[in-house]
Amino acid sequence: MTTVNEDTPFALEDDQYHNLSDDLHETETNWWSLNVPERGMGAWIHAAYFPNRQSVRARVFVWDPRGAEPNRLAYYFNSGEVPMPPNPDLRDITFPNGGYSLKMLKPAMDYHVVHHDPEQDFEIEFEHRSVHPPHRFTPGEAPAMHNPHFDQLGHIVGRMKLFGETIPIDCYSVRDRTWGPRGAHHSISQKPEYVRREFRVAQPGGPKWRQVERERGRGRIQYIFGHTGAETGFLSFVRPQDGDAAGWSPMNMGWLLKDGRFTRLDKSKSRMRNFRDPKTGWSAHMQVYLEDREGRSMEAEGFAISHISENGSGSNALMRWEYEGKIGWGEDQDGWRGDHFTKMLRALRAV
Repeated sequence: MTTVNEDTPFALEDDQYHNLSDDLHETETNWWSLNVPERGMGAWIHAAYFPNRQSVRARVFVWDPRGAEPNRLAYYFNSGEVPMPPNPDLRDITFPNGGYSLKMLKPAMDYHVVHHDPEQDFEIEFEHRSVHPPHRFTPGEAPAMHNPHFDQLGHIVGRMKLFGETIPIDCYSVRDRTWGPRGAHHSISQKPEYVRREFRVAQPGGPKWRQVERERGRGRIQYIFGHTGAETGFLSFVRPQDGDAAGWSPMNMGWLLKDGRFTRLDKSKSRMRNFRDPKTGWSAHMQVYLEDREGRSMEAEGFAISHISENGSGSNALMRWEYEGKIGWGEDQDGWRGDHFTKMLRALRAV
C-alpha cells in the first residue's frame, strides 16, 4: 500500500466521486469561488454529497455590500438535502432540485459550470481554467486531518445575470475538493476538558476578545487567499488557537505564489494578524507575513470589502489585498461555532 504524503499527485479518477466508508457522515464536496471586484462582489458554487444517505445539498450565492444575511444577499439558493440520483458522475452532472450543472473539460484542470434560476431571474455561467495541477494539503495536518483535500487556482471567465443586468466575470480564484467523514467525531473534540466545556488558551494575555478567539477545542477554522493573475498571490489555513497574545496566528498549510511559481509555506514562519469590526465581529483588516520553505517571503495587507454570514456567526468576506506593489482579490473564510462567536463578540463589544 502506497503511503500518501503532501507530494503524492492526485489521479484522474479524483474528478469522480470516491468509494468511501459506510460512515453516515461521509461527505464529498466540490466548491468554486469567484469575484467581481468593481462591484465588491463575491460568489460561491458548492455541492456536498452524502453517499451513505444517498443525498446531496447544492448552494449558490452572490454577495456584495448591499447585505450579508441570506435574505439580503444579491442572490441566494440552497436546495436543502435532497435525494441524489443513483450512480452520479461528477465529471458531467446536474444537481437535483434546481442545482447547478458541472462538466469536466480537461481532467483535473478545466471545467464548465452553469446555474439557471428562472424564479429569481438569475443565471451564472463560467469556465474555470486551472493554472496548476491540484495542490494536496499535508495528510495529518489540521484541518484536513483525515480527509484528502486540494485547492486549485484558476482563471475564471463567464457572465452573470443579476437583477436583469448581465455582468461579465473575469478573475482568478480558487476551487477545492474534499472527501471523508464530517460531523460527530470529526468536528467535536473528545478530550475530557473539552467535554466539560473547559477551553484552554495556550498563550493567555492580550485583549479579552483575542483570548476568547484562541480557546482550543472549538473547531475554529480560518482560511485566507488572494491572487493577482497567475503570477502573484497566496493561500493558507490559519490556526488562531495556536496564536499569541499580540494577535499573530500561525499559518500551517498553503502556498506562496511569486514570479509565477508556487511553493509551500514554512509554517514555522508564516503568520496572520486579524482586526475585527466591533459592530459585527467579522474580519475587517489583516496583516499577513508569508515565507516559503526556500526562504522567499512576502508581506500582504488586506481589507474586507463585503461579507456573507450564512449562519449568523462568522462570515466569508471578499478581500482586497496589497502585496509586492500589486492589488489582489480573494477571501477570508472565518468559521465559528455559534456559542464561541457570541462569547468573542461580547468581549469585543464590552464597555
